[in-house]
Amino acid sequence: MRRVTPKVFLIGETQVHLDGMEDYLKHLGDGAIEWLEKYTSADTDDPLPCPSQPELLSEFYGRLCYRSWKPGLNANVTKIREGNDVYLDNVLKVKHGSVIEHAVVNLVFADVSRVFTHELVRHRAGVAISQESLRFVRLTDLGLWLPPEAESQPWLVEMFEKTYKTLEELQVTMAERLGLDDEGVQFSEKKVLTSMMRRLAPEGMSTTIGASFNFRALRHVLTMRTPKGAESEMRVVMDQLGPMCKERWPNLFADFTRDQDGTWTPKYEKV
Repeated sequence: MRRVTPKVFLIGETQVHLDGMEDYLKHLGDGAIEWLEKYTSADTDDPLPCPSQPELLSEFYGRLCYRSWKPGLNANVTKIREGNDVYLDNVLKVKHGSVIEHAVVNLVFADVSRVFTHELVRHRAGVAISQESLRFVRLTDLGLWLPPEAESQPWLVEMFEKTYKTLEELQVTMAERLGLDDEGVQFSEKKVLTSMMRRLAPEGMSTTIGASFNFRALRHVLTMRTPKGAESEMRVVMDQLGPMCKERWPNLFADFTRDQDGTWTPKYEKV
């Protein structure tokens, strides 16, 4: 039995194919490419700070909807918002959330409990999930994280640790008596027995889950899973995610503020 701390790892995010984006804008003609050049070209007379690629893609799809690359491309558009920060702020303000569904972020939540994963998988729209399978992964070393309400009570800490040690010993004993490591035991047989053995594993034991979110979904999860009424472990983990979002995608999360109690609240809700 070991004590663990839940963690979040960023392992991927949407990458823009700039050549393809340029080709499309040139296909439109009438100077549409000038919008992109203000971010990417060193030769432009009026450069703009280049946003992250997910934020650039979100702005691209928003402008595609209204052909608002520059004034005049759409006869109804006589002026446009300049800059990714200004543009995305308006997207969030008017709740044009569909355009921020195109970009995706890939995360791994490690040393989280099955309690956490059961809560996380309730988010389905705009979310992809890949979870460590305890049908295949044999339990040999149970990880334990205690929520604050248990950590503050010494007798509860003792009870949790004692129970986890006992349940870990049960996993090892079952594996030995079932001969899972004996020569010639096929993986197909190990899988069946490992699946049976996990029924004596605690729901609070540490595991790993991978999740990919589009940014509309990620904003929703951060909003729903950090208030006081949210599950304790969810709040701890999502409070790690909030600063990452603010730092890496500042224009998509500029409207979020963090209260002293760890609640992340957007100015523009239900985008």
